[in-house]
Amino acid sequence: MEFGDFFAFIVFLIVMLVIFISSFVKILREYERAVVFRFGRLLGEKGPGLFILIPGIDRMVRIDLRTVTRDVPPQEVITRDNVPVRVDAVIYFRVMDPQKAVVEVQDYMFATAQISTTTLRSVLGQADLDELLTQREKLNQQIQKIVDESTDPWGIKVSAVEVKDAQLPDSMKRAMARQAEAERERRAKIIHAEGEFEASERLSEAAEAMSKEPISLQLRFLQTLTEVAAEKNSTLVFPVPIDLFEPFLKNLKK
Repeated sequence: MEFGDFFAFIVFLIVMLVIFISSFVKILREYERAVVFRFGRLLGEKGPGLFILIPGIDRMVRIDLRTVTRDVPPQEVITRDNVPVRVDAVIYFRVMDPQKAVVEVQDYMFATAQISTTTLRSVLGQADLDELLTQREKLNQQIQKIVDESTDPWGIKVSAVEVKDAQLPDSMKRAMARQAEAERERRAKIIHAEGEFEASERLSEAAEAMSKEPISLQLRFLQTLTEVAAEKNSTLVFPVPIDLFEPFLKNLKK
């Protein structure tokens, strides 16, 4: 046997040995677990680290224990007050019991996503539009609780369900904009009326105070003239109280 043929044979043996060893020696990361079946029967859970499987007899299903983030496809929901809304959400869950996740349900990720979709439609369909827009955190907790209870027999823990967006029809957006504008106008009129009422009260108090001291009315009149003259008007016409001429009138009568 020539050296080249011998070398090729050695390489072939090494490759076959590696394939043989890899068929029964498995290594799992810290966040992975293996559910092992022997002759179709559940043997148990393996990992993390290195363990051995019997080739042709044992079969394993690899499970990731990290938190999974899945988007819930956009759904058309009719709220309790008959408003069509298009909503989408995101769900966070992880496998707590790998054996249940493999044995109790065919595809735990698909099943969890489906139960989240149906629960989302059911819960939001029982809420009003105002609740959907202002009490979203409460609805998220309600959806999370229902989905978590439904997936618990599968060994799945749902940590959160978040409604990301709620898209309203254009007609509803315009109606809400008109409503908000009317509300702002109503508040502005109320504030203006309250301001007028307070101003009238202050003027009434000022008039009562001036009626007790006539000289204060004259001083206020002169102050007003000073403020008007500061505007640089070329012609200024103002009434003069008759009280200023009363001393002169008395002298004329004498």
